[in-house]
Amino acid sequence: MQRPMRLAGLVALVALPASAEQVNVFAAASMKTALDEVAALFTETTGNEVVISYAGSNALAKQIIDGAPADIYISANTAWMDEVEGAGMIAEDARRDILGNTLVLIAHDDIAPIEIGPETDLKSMIGDGKLAMALVDSVPAGQYGKAALESLGLWASVEGSVAQADNVRAALALVALNEAPYGIVYATDAAAEDRVHVAGTFPADSYPTVTYPTALLTGAADQADRDFFAALSDDTSDAIFAENGFKVLD
Repeated sequence: MQRPMRLAGLVALVALPASAEQVNVFAAASMKTALDEVAALFTETTGNEVVISYAGSNALAKQIIDGAPADIYISANTAWMDEVEGAGMIAEDARRDILGNTLVLIAHDDIAPIEIGPETDLKSMIGDGKLAMALVDSVPAGQYGKAALESLGLWASVEGSVAQADNVRAALALVALNEAPYGIVYATDAAAEDRVHVAGTFPADSYPTVTYPTALLTGAADQADRDFFAALSDDTSDAIFAENGFKVLD
């Protein structure tokens, strides 16, 4: 009577992945909502675990160059990916641009949308409050935001009111928690947080094109690493990224 039970247990064991692998991904903080979904689906279909470390692209690049155990890197700009490539950390022919994004002004209060331009009195809008931004000299979202404000002639008037955060999601949180009335983040970040409202979209020609390159790193040794790298650009992932507001690049 017990034999069928033992056989059933054996069949169940055989059905499990023989050796589940772990994929270590270092990704720009703005990727979190969409990439978590992509990773969960990959784990569900393959049995391999995806462990993602989110932070500013600058911090992640420096960690990788210093020897952090990452298999895949996704940056929010090409400059930090160039740094990693220059350090010889990218596998041969394993870098590609996958996504784009848009820069927006967000507000904690639900205000009427404005058209952002040189005539925008952003300083008066902020008042005695703060303008939340990612680090303007090193984190891509902050660099893009500063470039947009400089292009529109608004930076000098608001520079003293900027509250800099370690990454774009931290800047988003400052506005969501009403610790700053306004902030500059990506459109995808704004869409991921119900407690903020899009006050306006920055003109596309006021800042460099937002590009997300990804790369398989030289330390990647498992087939799961290569499979997840490929999955980042498959039709299912493209649909998830598009649904979250990213521009999917060809």
